[in-house]
Amino acid sequence: MHRYRFLLLAGAFLLQGLDPTWGADREVLRPRVPSDQIAAARSVTNPLSATPEMIEKGKALFNGKAFCRACHGADGKGLGPDLQLKGPLPRNFTDKAWQKSRSDGELIWILKNGSPGTDMASFIPLVLTEEEAWQVLLYVRSFGQP
Repeated sequence: MHRYRFLLLAGAFLLQGLDPTWGADREVLRPRVPSDQIAAARSVTNPLSATPEMIEKGKALFNGKAFCRACHGADGKGLGPDLQLKGPLPRNFTDKAWQKSRSDGELIWILKNGSPGTDMASFIPLVLTEEEAWQVLLYVRSFGQP
């Protein structure tokens, strides 16, 4: 369902000549991890190294099994404001301010618990193993690289 929604919306953007990207704002930079859990989340680090092989595995998961691409786009920029979601829009992973403001531990917490106040659901363990989630995060981090 999400994949079809993405294709329809992407087509609508192209037909209307819209650019489905945007920069970080205060809402995007607001932590999604509850305040009583954020310190613990921030202390967690990715156990995997950002090797080309691991990033490539993360890319395959992002575009396939995890279907991240459906909301965040193939380019990681997210979809535009016409997307019919509750709350904030999907994250623009290319936004350097967002990349700097979120720790890997916060991102894995979101993959485990979802993102309160958004349509981002939990993915661990229903969709991804924890190791696969870390691989996806390596790929997500690659969007913020020059």
